Amino acid sequence: MTAPVFLVQGGGLRVGTVTLDGPEGRHAVSVRRLRVGEEIVLTDGAGTGAYGTVAAVEGKDRLDVAVTEVRTEPEPAPRITVVQALPKGDRGELAVETMTETGVDAIVPWQAARCITQWKGERGAKALAKWRATAREAGKQSRRLRFPEVTDALSARQVAALLADADFAAVLHEEGGEPLATAPLPAQGRIVLVVGPEGGVSPQELTAFAEAGARPYRLGRSVLRTSTAGTAATALLLGRTGRWS
Repeated sequence: MTAPVFLVQGGGLRVGTVTLDGPEGRHAVSVRRLRVGEEIVLTDGAGTGAYGTVAAVEGKDRLDVAVTEVRTEPEPAPRITVVQALPKGDRGELAVETMTETGVDAIVPWQAARCITQWKGERGAKALAKWRATAREAGKQSRRLRFPEVTDALSARQVAALLADADFAAVLHEEGGEPLATAPLPAQGRIVLVVGPEGGVSPQELTAFAEAGARPYRLGRSVLRTSTAGTAATALLLGRTGRWS
């Protein structure tokens, strides 16, 4: 089994002794019950990882790590962003979790016209915080050094601007004329995919996205739920672009 990953915020990853404390230290000591000599990885979540072993354990929430190597991963190419319409209930966190585990680089919450779920005020802030916490925990669980960015929720107009700036833009749609499996993809730059709500992308939104350069593509013969389509599409693109090779 690969070494567990813990998040260290504020930098400080270096060869030598690095202290892990706070909530991450508590999780390492009291939940994972790491002991002296066990392997561990510390990351800033932005591509840098410090590899070493536990040198000392203090109390219930602090340990020292003897770091022997520090690595920095290059930015992924092409970068994959999924614009995710807000699902009902906790299926939003499910989508974030599985997309993170698969390898997505950024997730953009989208308040689509046909979304039943509404992010407003304090409720919206709490929901966004849950998505970000889910991405962080899934990033650690899947041993990633670079966690996906979860942006603020965007409107359809803002999503259109994001699509217009992409090197490849697509809307996943069951009536798409082309399969995503055969779409021409860039080797570099940014890929942006739009995943609509359970009720589908509205005609007005489809028109706006098409004007921004995003064509409709289908994944396959079956229709996936909004909470699983982004994960399936991300996996397909990671394979096709060579990032999984």
